[in-house]
Amino acid sequence: MFFIEARRIFIVMVGALFNAIALNFFLIAANVYASGFTGIAQLLSSIFQDFFNINGVSTGIILFILNIPVAILGWYKVGKGFTIYSVISVIFTTIFLEVLPVQPLSEDIILNAVFGGVIGGIGVGMTLKWGASTGGLDIVAMVLSRMKDKPIGNFFLIINSGIIIVAGLLYEAENALYTLLTLYVTTRVIDALHTRHEKVTAMIVTRKAEEMQKAIHDKMIRGITILPARGAYSREHKDMMVLVITRYELYDLERIISEVDPQAFTNVVQTTGIFGFFRRND
Repeated sequence: MFFIEARRIFIVMVGALFNAIALNFFLIAANVYASGFTGIAQLLSSIFQDFFNINGVSTGIILFILNIPVAILGWYKVGKGFTIYSVISVIFTTIFLEVLPVQPLSEDIILNAVFGGVIGGIGVGMTLKWGASTGGLDIVAMVLSRMKDKPIGNFFLIINSGIIIVAGLLYEAENALYTLLTLYVTTRVIDALHTRHEKVTAMIVTRKAEEMQKAIHDKMIRGITILPARGAYSREHKDMMVLVITRYELYDLERIISEVDPQAFTNVVQTTGIFGFFRRND
C-alpha cells in the first residue's frame, strides 16, 4: 500500500512539473492562457504587472491562494482523499513555477500555444489518470454539478470562456484565439491519456465476483449489477459486474481489480446519461 501511494504522489509531482514547464517555458511569456484556475492565475498576474506595475505577484503564488478556499470546499463536498492529492498537486505546481525561470523557448506564438497545450495536457492527464486532479476548476465544477444537477462540462466551458473573453478585452484579440487553440490542444491530449467524461460504465468479467464486490464497496458506494456470463471459447462460467462510476473513481477501481483478480477482463465505456438513483455526495 505504501509503495502504491508513494508512486501516486510521485506521478502527481511529475504532472505538476509538466504544468509548470508548460507555463514558464511556453504560455506566460506569449500571453497565452491555460485552462481553469491556472489560466485565471496567469491572467491576474498579467493584470497586476501590466496595469498596476506590481511585479512580485507571480502566477504560482496566485494559483496557491486561489486554491486555498477550493481545497476547503473539496474536503467537505468532494472527498478527503481526492482533495489531499489535489492539494499536493497545487503545492508542487506552485513550487516548480517559482523555481523554474520564465524563459520562452520560441518567439513563435503558435508554437508556444500548441506545445504549451500539449505539455500542460500531459501534466493534467497524468494527474487525473492516477486519481487526483490539479485542483481549482475540477473541484469547483464537481460541486456546482452536484448542486445544479447539470453536466460538469458546462462549468468548464463557462469558466474557460470567461478567461478567453477577458484576455481578448484586456490584450490583443489574437491572443484570445491562441488561448482557444491551447485549450483545444490541452483537451485533446487529456482525452488521449484519461477520459474527460464525468461518468463511465465498467463491465468486469471475473471469477471472483463476491470478493470483487466486497472490495469495491469497501472503497466506494456504488450500485453493482452482477450477471451470469460464460466464455464462448472456454465455455467457463463467470460473472459480469456492471457499475457506473465517476471518472475520479476510475483509478481506485483499476487498482481494486488488479489486486482482487488480475485475470479479470474489464471494458470501460463512456456514459452519456443515467436515469434512476446515482449517489452524488461520496
